[in-house]
Amino acid sequence: MNIQIRPATIEDIDEVHAMVRELAIFEKAESSVKTSPEIYKKDFKDGIFEVKVAVLNQEIVGMVLYFMAYSTWRGKMMYLDDFVVKNKYRNRGIGQLLFDAFIQESKAQGATMVKWQVLDWNEHAIRFYEKNKAEIEKNWWNVKIIF
Repeated sequence: MNIQIRPATIEDIDEVHAMVRELAIFEKAESSVKTSPEIYKKDFKDGIFEVKVAVLNQEIVGMVLYFMAYSTWRGKMMYLDDFVVKNKYRNRGIGQLLFDAFIQESKAQGATMVKWQVLDWNEHAIRFYEKNKAEIEKNWWNVKIIF
């Protein structure tokens, strides 16, 4: 299996958005997705976020979407907002390749840590992150205001 991990291009953004929707369906939250491919394209062009894609036989089969944030305690921090491998391509090592590329890019950009969320019921993802020596915090709660 010849998987290529590469930075996304503007031509990939429709597929990236489709995978985010696929993830939202898996997370039982599809109605929460209010963005569109057009919004993604504008924000991608504006440098709001970055994406790496996994390509197999000219098909995008996975992606990581991330952006630089700031931790007042640690300094530059990369935030992993979405991490998806299409269902039929899971358990082939593609997720590990994407995750490793994300970690490498974070270090290259000078991040002192990476941060993301995982649903408490997503045992497969939790095991993956634990295997990668991630610290899963259970004492912090998510807080948000939606406009």
